[in-house]
Amino acid sequence: MKVNGFLKDVLGSSRVVKTRRELINNASAENLYSDPIKAVARELHPDKTDVRCVKVEDVSPTARKYTFEAVNGDVLPPFQCGQYVSFDLKIGSTETTRPYSICSAPWQARTGEHPFFEITVRNGRRDEGFVSVWFYENVREGDEFTAHLPFGQFYYEPLRDSADIVALAGGSGITPFYSMAQEIAHGTLDCSLTILYGSVSAKDIILEKQLNEINCDRVRFINVISGDEDYDGEKGFLTADLIRKYSGEDTTYFVCGPLAMYHFVRGELEKLNVPAKRIRMEVFGAPRDITKADGYPQTEPGVYSLTVVRGIEETVIPASSLEPLAVSLERAAIPNNTRCRSGACGFCRCKVIEGDVFVPAEGDGRRYADKLHGYVHACSAYPLSDVKIRIPIK
Repeated sequence: MKVNGFLKDVLGSSRVVKTRRELINNASAENLYSDPIKAVARELHPDKTDVRCVKVEDVSPTARKYTFEAVNGDVLPPFQCGQYVSFDLKIGSTETTRPYSICSAPWQARTGEHPFFEITVRNGRRDEGFVSVWFYENVREGDEFTAHLPFGQFYYEPLRDSADIVALAGGSGITPFYSMAQEIAHGTLDCSLTILYGSVSAKDIILEKQLNEINCDRVRFINVISGDEDYDGEKGFLTADLIRKYSGEDTTYFVCGPLAMYHFVRGELEKLNVPAKRIRMEVFGAPRDITKADGYPQTEPGVYSLTVVRGIEETVIPASSLEPLAVSLERAAIPNNTRCRSGACGFCRCKVIEGDVFVPAEGDGRRYADKLHGYVHACSAYPLSDVKIRIPIK
């Protein structure tokens, strides 16, 4: 460092200030500042994307595939196979969100005259979730939505995963693997994929035609039917013996399906001594019956008072012990971001000030510090008493 002398160095700051003022006075009134890093970040992770449904196609007797394009000149954010999109939905007086795995390939959202992404929705029973039923029965071509994407960590990462992938799918859990299969066939995903897809009936296999049309020697699609003894192919469940039959020496297993399937498959993989680093499981949503979750206290279901603090405002609403706090907030039209609705992403994070809540261990995606200091994810926290929480102001 060059030292010019005490007075000269101290007085040097005044010369810097003078020069800075001259530059400011002579500068243009127009804001010419730009941050290319922030610009790229906004493009990759926009707060929202307005989309329009441009096609609806039946892909099984109980499932439909929906194609979406961006409106207003928006560009679809890039995503990876296995990630999901969250839709803002208004159904009657209820405002809610729902996540759906993207079943189209990433390259389809960034090339061609009309880039797009797709989801597949199954028409389940009404007691399994009214949103999917509403989506299946009501969404048509031309309908517009606000979407948020991409989210999720359920994708192939070559630094972590082996290049030999066996996908274990059940029900609508086939959708992320259809995305992966298309990307591999296109040559933009460098791995091999074997899909073992468990279904009850051979007459209701989601995306079967589309998967069978993929012509690629690095993709195999095997149906496993549990409810038809006369089926000419693999039958029963995704057992250890069946998984071993289609596995290589160093295989990574991706699992996506209903919660009951997760429990079963986890046990079968344990029989094969598969290391944890070779098992990837997608988030599975809130349990249908929280009282059956491990560790749930033996108490009678009830409706409690939920005090919601936003800044200096406090609102008291009812909250059922059988529903996550996020659902109670939605019923009361209190805005609070939700994305995964599985306790993983943390968008609905809130602070429990008073009261007791139950958070199921399975799917608890909180950080250790949050557990210590009383933070929960509203989509996976159930009241066990009167509760007071603090949420961000929206």
